[in-house]
Amino acid sequence: MSEPEVDYAAVFQALPGAVALLTPKLIFVDANAEFLRLRDLTHEQLVGRYLPEDLPANDRPYLLKILASLRRVADTGERDTLTLERHDVPDPDQPGVWHERYWTLTNVPVFGPDGRLTLLLRRVEDVTELTELIRAREVALTLQEAMLPAPRPVGRHPAAVRYRPAAEALNVAGDWYDLIDLPGDRIAVAVGDVVGHGLSAAGVMGQLRSALSAASLVAQGPARALETVGLYARTIDGAENTTVATTFIDWDTHTITYSSAGHPPPALLQGDGTVEFLDQATDPPLGARPQHAPRIQAATAFREDAVLALYTDGLIERRREDIDTGLARLADSLARHQADDPETLADAVLTDLLPSGDATDDTALVIVRL
Repeated sequence: MSEPEVDYAAVFQALPGAVALLTPKLIFVDANAEFLRLRDLTHEQLVGRYLPEDLPANDRPYLLKILASLRRVADTGERDTLTLERHDVPDPDQPGVWHERYWTLTNVPVFGPDGRLTLLLRRVEDVTELTELIRAREVALTLQEAMLPAPRPVGRHPAAVRYRPAAEALNVAGDWYDLIDLPGDRIAVAVGDVVGHGLSAAGVMGQLRSALSAASLVAQGPARALETVGLYARTIDGAENTTVATTFIDWDTHTITYSSAGHPPPALLQGDGTVEFLDQATDPPLGARPQHAPRIQAATAFREDAVLALYTDGLIERRREDIDTGLARLADSLARHQADDPETLADAVLTDLLPSGDATDDTALVIVRL
């Protein structure tokens, strides 16, 4: 069967990026439809035009960078890329109004059959939206990190915390954790997950984390703390359907009292290697009920040197996989590394459950040695 004949002219026109061809003397000889659309010119208006005449004279640094790049390609026979160059464009409907834009410019040599450089290929890509997304992610990460407590011992009890953004996401999510000293030999440990991404989710996360921290200091148990935060969540746009798990740990009685608002269950690793998932007090997420209602809580005993792990769903959930599989994976990892200190154990759990570059959701993790 013979190979199909390729219409390279049609391929050139169909390229998704803006591409033009110039002679080594910087004269346009061709351009695809996207390049012509970007320049708002017809093919006849562009071909034969001298490149410096086509570039904005009001932005001399931008012009000089482009010319220098093309000369490097012509002199060396190697491609040259200008990444993230700012060049504002006028608004066609509002005279005198300019819009901030960012571009990636790639210049590539094209050689003839005799090996001599015959053309320069110029590719222009508008990356403004991607730049804005990256900026928003950086701001949201900074905000999120500023609102999350720094790793520290709580009372006399060693603890480790971890936060890992999703590998493939441009925006952070609203995952959070908190550790609160309570009167007596007690602490509260909580994790939560706000629906959504970006600055809005990070802002909601900060409000709910602070509210739960305050409520935990005065409430008679985790269920009452979540009831208070649930009422507050009804007044905040974007807080509905937030999931939270909170635990009150009491070393005088060696008990953990817990309550969950639609969140994955905390894991309790006992000294004999058995893992218990604290799933006997799970209610709907915050704001999910039509009417406010009391929440439930449960309690379980722990032995000295046990380990408590709280986490968000990014640690255990995978696409097209039952959640029980992820919970079993977590239990196995905790049991295998039960002798480790909290810092080492936290790293081991992340390594076992989130291979590098494979996280599809943000993850918060808290490990407390009891």
